[in-house]
Amino acid sequence: MFQSALLAQDVMPDGLLPHLINGALFAAVGLIILAISIYLMSKLMPLPFWREIEEDQNIALGIMVGSIILGISIIIAAAIHG
Repeated sequence: MFQSALLAQDVMPDGLLPHLINGALFAAVGLIILAISIYLMSKLMPLPFWREIEEDQNIALGIMVGSIILGISIIIAAAIHG
């Protein structure tokens, strides 16, 4: 009676594993693209924004950089989602 709940087929239905692999792959690709875009943003900005945010406590620049990162993340997620 309770044996059917313990079977591997009930826990992981057929076709779920490829979806999990695709999800993990797309998440990794998205994170790599985000890291590359943050690196490019830090190299292309005229001021060293990590020093400005950490040492000089520039809150406005921190909000701006965070907004740019969120915007890039939304664009990457939309491109991956289709």
